[in-house]
Amino acid sequence: MSPRLKRALVLLTPLIVVAAIVFLFATTISRDATLLPSVLINKPVPEFELPAIEGIEDNSPGFSSADLVGGVSVVNVFASWCIPCRQEHPYLLDLAANSDVKIYGLNQKDAAENARAFLVELGNPYDAVGADSRGRVSIDWGVYGVPETFVVNPQGIITYKQIGPLNEDSYRNGLLPAIEAARDPG
Repeated sequence: MSPRLKRALVLLTPLIVVAAIVFLFATTISRDATLLPSVLINKPVPEFELPAIEGIEDNSPGFSSADLVGGVSVVNVFASWCIPCRQEHPYLLDLAANSDVKIYGLNQKDAAENARAFLVELGNPYDAVGADSRGRVSIDWGVYGVPETFVVNPQGIITYKQIGPLNEDSYRNGLLPAIEAARDPG
């Protein structure tokens, strides 16, 4: 092999590697993040206990895995710094106003004053809000990022997971049917 050809290969190799990486990202970037599987579907909720967010004026208590047994419940993982959490919030308010399902907020890695301000500004749809200040409970739930929403059946089994913010379609055609399915003992 001639020195000129070797030199050309040495110069082109990094370019080829970068092009391959760009191609990989370009072909996978449009994948639907909601299709990420959850290993917790059809499994019991992880054991946990979360304290309340300090200073919430409506006295929203914290909650634990024991609270998620006995009725259908929705667990929504949110944070004040999460823009998509603000976008989905009207759907949670609608669910709270028009359903008998209990809604639990899992506030992930947030300062108490910021979480309080978020709920005062946008409204509090939650029956209880737990502060997961270190993110440990979120990890146990298999949370990829905020927001995420789970449906738990009366036996404390996770039956549905929504990754990313709720929108009109995911709310009407995903979450609401999942809640109804979780009510069905069969």
